[in-house]
Amino acid sequence: MMSSEHLTCGWLQQLLIVLLKLCLTFAGPLRPLNGTECTAKGPASYILVFTGHWSPHAFPKQYPLFRPPAQWSKLMAVSHNRHFRLWGEGAPASAGVQNFSEIGVTVELMKAAKEARKRRAVGAMYRTAGIPNGIGHSSTELLTQPRNSLLSLMVKIIPSPDWFVGVDSLNLCEGSQWKQEVTVDLQPYDAGTDSGFTFSSPNFPTIPQENISKITSEMPNHPANSFYYPRLKDLPPIASIKLTRQRRSSDRQTPMSNHILPNSIIPRHFSATPLDCEVSLWSSWGLCLGSCSRGGVRHRTRYILLRPANAGVPCPEMEEQTKCVSQSCMRLQ
Repeated sequence: MMSSEHLTCGWLQQLLIVLLKLCLTFAGPLRPLNGTECTAKGPASYILVFTGHWSPHAFPKQYPLFRPPAQWSKLMAVSHNRHFRLWGEGAPASAGVQNFSEIGVTVELMKAAKEARKRRAVGAMYRTAGIPNGIGHSSTELLTQPRNSLLSLMVKIIPSPDWFVGVDSLNLCEGSQWKQEVTVDLQPYDAGTDSGFTFSSPNFPTIPQENISKITSEMPNHPANSFYYPRLKDLPPIASIKLTRQRRSSDRQTPMSNHILPNSIIPRHFSATPLDCEVSLWSSWGLCLGSCSRGGVRHRTRYILLRPANAGVPCPEMEEQTKCVSQSCMRLQ
């Protein structure tokens, strides 16, 4: 017969195993440390400035001018640790990422972040107002803690099927030191939930859903794609973020309000992206007209799909004619 001490020890051991399993279940997927543990002695305050560089000069193809014009959604940012991930290239989009990248709604994203904050996987959440143009700035102040030194953010490209820009788990801390300044150029991403090719494509759900992928000058490899620039090796940055560490006085308890920009913003200039002319296929040859004794002529035409811009290849001839053989000549009455 087993003693009460053995029974108590066995019961405690089983309880510890159950608690450990529950912790692993609700903590989310663990990622390798890779030096991400921050040992700084205190928090750090940063000014985050998001800058849109989306212009017809840098992105002339199908640049949205109206209904709606080119613009940026509100920015959604989260400070967190390695137990949380807002989004990731090569991973499927969550319901929150899908809703945000397709229609700009943050409800599901905020809900997931709040749940993760209960587990101390998320430190704080931040939002800024949208930018009504392709070129512009928005900003906010971040207060990051050593236990949540990673930063992830998303901004939707408007209009677009499910495209966004963002950063995934950017570490603001190196060992025991906070970084003083960080600048990141941003490229567009496809959430993998809508199959539209152009900025103004109608809703066309991707079934089955694909993983989040980076959009490049040749991917998706289709001439209809709004970011398809086969002459470019890399797309110019469509946006960027800059984080600058601030000195935080002891009497300042609340963060500064959003959308207050520092005075040191210097406009960036990018080379013009050449846009070559695109034309349709030739039509069928028309009937042969003219004097049958002289052979006559026949015509075919094509039309312009996309006009050139920024010193791109000009359009070729839109009409072509050739001589007819006498057997196919149609007499004019």
